[in-house]
Amino acid sequence: MNNTKGLSTLLLTTIIGASLAGCSSTNTPAANASNPTSTANTTTQTEAPQPTEKALSGSLVVYSAGPEGLANKIKDGFEAKTGVKVEMFQGTTGKILARMEAEKSNPVVDVVVLASLPSMQGMKNDGLLLPYKEAVNADKLVSDWSDTADGNYFSYSASALGIVYNTKKVSTPPTSWDDLTKAEWKGTVNIPDPSLSGSALDFVTGYLSAKGDSGWDLFKQYKSNGVAMAGANQEALDPVITGAKSVVASGVDYMAYKAKADGEPVDIVYPAEGTVISPRPAAIIKTSPNVDNAKAFIDYLLSDEAQALVAKAYLLPGRTDVKAENRANLDEIKTFDVKWEWMNEHSDEVSSTFTQIFK
Repeated sequence: MNNTKGLSTLLLTTIIGASLAGCSSTNTPAANASNPTSTANTTTQTEAPQPTEKALSGSLVVYSAGPEGLANKIKDGFEAKTGVKVEMFQGTTGKILARMEAEKSNPVVDVVVLASLPSMQGMKNDGLLLPYKEAVNADKLVSDWSDTADGNYFSYSASALGIVYNTKKVSTPPTSWDDLTKAEWKGTVNIPDPSLSGSALDFVTGYLSAKGDSGWDLFKQYKSNGVAMAGANQEALDPVITGAKSVVASGVDYMAYKAKADGEPVDIVYPAEGTVISPRPAAIIKTSPNVDNAKAFIDYLLSDEAQALVAKAYLLPGRTDVKAENRANLDEIKTFDVKWEWMNEHSDEVSSTFTQIFK
């Protein structure tokens, strides 16, 4: 994760060369056209022909930062709707970026879904993405989460970061981020590693973008109070589910909601002072050899069908006209006034500093 901008620079040379060829590829949709209808022998006015959906075939390679159950349902739904075969790699944002770096000399991915908006913004700034201004339903997305003006990326869902706790071990849950610096929580708290988790990086950089340099005091106090940096999101949550730990700071809310629905002894609170939303943007990579299929996949992510799947997976839908199910909706969560561009520009140094603090 902390190599996002480095990855983007390494990929850029390959992207530019391949994209020149890709722009003239037969995979790029042509403008809808129709043959004129002769009116020489009729006096009735004919209706203008309507554009038809382009027939799709072949395959599509998608790298997705989960969640696994939702990603599989989206894959199945898209394949059933289009007949396109999806090859999907699932992993954390860090693992996806590492895989792309390893494949930089021979890129194969068509669509990337990350769990970090600043990481996607970095890819946009380095010219790695293929714009798709005509994406269906893009005008209904939360504008702060998507590049709706230029069509470079589309956040089809989001999670919020909160304090997840074990209900058997915690009778009075903490209500603020500062609570976890108190002696009563010493040695009982996990926090995900922002170098492995895109949402954790969003939380740390988002918190700092809102609080300034003084925000580092919170994380230094966490370390002093025995907060443990414990892998990616699931690795940080599992010990809380089992009772080995009591709390996850910067826990991903949809994971908590799902675990609770599955009968696990966990619940979540959103601190009163605010938190950070972590959008999950999807984008077409400029070197995509299957542009038509990639555009259709973006359209599917923003469709009524896929957004309903998002809501059922305990995530926040990316569209403003779709409500989440069995969880807090966006208007019920107080958020910090984060600065997305600052988060992108400072992600490397923030991740490095955070890691040094928690070594």
